[in-house]
Order: sequence, then C-alpha cells, then structure tokens
Amino acid sequence: MKKVLAVDDSATMRNLVKIALEAEGFSVDTAQNGQEALELTKKNTYDIVISDINMPVMDGLQFLKEFRSFNRTTPFLMLTTETEAKKKEEAKRLGATGWIVKPFKPEDLIKVVRRVVR
Repeated sequence: MKKVLAVDDSATMRNLVKIALEAEGFSVDTAQNGQEALELTKKNTYDIVISDINMPVMDGLQFLKEFRSFNRTTPFLMLTTETEAKKKEEAKRLGATGWIVKPFKPEDLIKVVRRVVR
C-alpha cells in the first residue's frame, strides 16, 4: 500500500484529501503544519507528500526546503490557493514535483498522485 502525507492547516482540507486517497487504496497520514510534517517525515517513509503553502508554525515552502535537505527523491505536490507565478517558481526551485490549485476535484488529485507515485 502506498503511503501519503497530507499537510494542511485546514482540517476540512486534510480530511478531503485523506478520504479521496484512502478510497483509492492509499494509506494517508496528516499534519497541520510544516513542523509537524517534518517530524513525521523523519520517522516515516512516504511515497508522496502533499502540502499546502500558507500554514502557521512552518509554511509549506519552508517545509519543502527542510524536507529536501534529507530527501531528494520523494514526490512533493503543493496543494494551495496560491496562483502567483513567483511562488510556483520558488516551489519548483526548492524541489516541488507539481502544483494543484484549490479548490480541486478529488478525481483530479487522484490522477496526479497516481501519475507521480509508481
């Protein structure tokens, strides 16, 4: 079973991602900010990380930067309301695999996750 880490400060968004992916057979852990997610990634192995950008404590870009300092290979998707080109470029530079804009259709999320998780 493929393991996913979904990171978002919105409980509703975390649950939406979790429900959509678990229905497709994925195992999903969740975190509410980058700091919590970073701790989970140091203890567990994930097949993909999906993270929001705008979160308290540690935002998604800082989390991505820290995560990439010890893991260069796990796919990392940004799932955010951000559409600013500068943010996308920064995420790409830091090692993001892809970008999904909220709101999203669960089937679109599933398609992207299936494409990047082998």
